[in-house]
Amino acid sequence: MYLASFETTYDFALAHTDDEVRAWVSDTLLQTTETWLVADAGATLGFIALGPETIEQLYVAPGSTGRGIGSSLLALGQARRSRGLSLWTFQVNIGARRFYERHGFRVAEMTDGAGNEERQPDVRYVWP
Repeated sequence: MYLASFETTYDFALAHTDDEVRAWVSDTLLQTTETWLVADAGATLGFIALGPETIEQLYVAPGSTGRGIGSSLLALGQARRSRGLSLWTFQVNIGARRFYERHGFRVAEMTDGAGNEERQPDVRYVWP
């Protein structure tokens, strides 16, 4: 679901192969974050991965956006990290940026992308 969502959202490639991403999700992301998912009939529709004060990942499956899944996952993250959260997203992801801003996140920093593996300009959001 993560790979499909990324591919649908961006016109640039991930910095890693699909197999490397799958291994990272399994061996790192799921082992080091508090991860919640929404599923229906065995299909993952969305997930959020929380660090101590961060949203490490929040993705909704292609075809499942606009149904409140992302909002529900974000509300869960805000409730579980009520002292505050931060996250990064790519600047070109206008949909995600509008989504986070609607939910009270504010721009804290914008970069040229030199600090991420895809080398894409990004933006850091903070809440509250």
